Amino acid sequence: MTIWCGVQPLILASQSLARRELLANAGITFDAVPADIDERGIQQKSGLKAPGEIAALLAERKAAFISLRHPGRYVLGADQILALGDRMFSKPVGREQAAEQLAILAGRTHELHSALAVVCDGATLFSNVSVAHMTMRKLDDVAINAYLDAAGDKVMTSVGAYQLEGLGVHLFELIEGDHFTILGLPLLPLLSFLRGEEMIAI
Repeated sequence: MTIWCGVQPLILASQSLARRELLANAGITFDAVPADIDERGIQQKSGLKAPGEIAALLAERKAAFISLRHPGRYVLGADQILALGDRMFSKPVGREQAAEQLAILAGRTHELHSALAVVCDGATLFSNVSVAHMTMRKLDDVAINAYLDAAGDKVMTSVGAYQLEGLGVHLFELIEGDHFTILGLPLLPLLSFLRGEEMIAI
């Protein structure tokens, strides 16, 4: 028995494996259609400075982009911004940049701002931003290189060069926040919205 009650599957406007796994594990029927938008260009033109506001804008723009190409479908967009004080981080380009990011984050507490938006026919029906606080262990160059050797190139797909669901968990000494928020999709608010729309049966 499926718990999905929607006439058509949800569309996930993302290529994130973690987000796909979260939805699949929650029994949500969906199609994945990544949104090809100029995220940094949109961010710069917006003039926004707050990480949560930027994440919310990008999540909405991704969903809207796919929504216009799939009339009548509910489209889920998501985005995540890593912030350390006033500095925001993007996915590292290459091992050297990954090591630099980890060295900056080591021994300090940063924030993950995870946003989602559900759009249908260009109209935003629901949005949410959740925040997690992540305290990384003190790491020297030896520890950082050992981690990067073990984790491999897949860390380049994650902002901050870590994946908490994998070997990245070894980098932290304290985590305050929702597990789903950390993985880039605040799942509980999303499920509450879908339940209110009578799209899930539990």
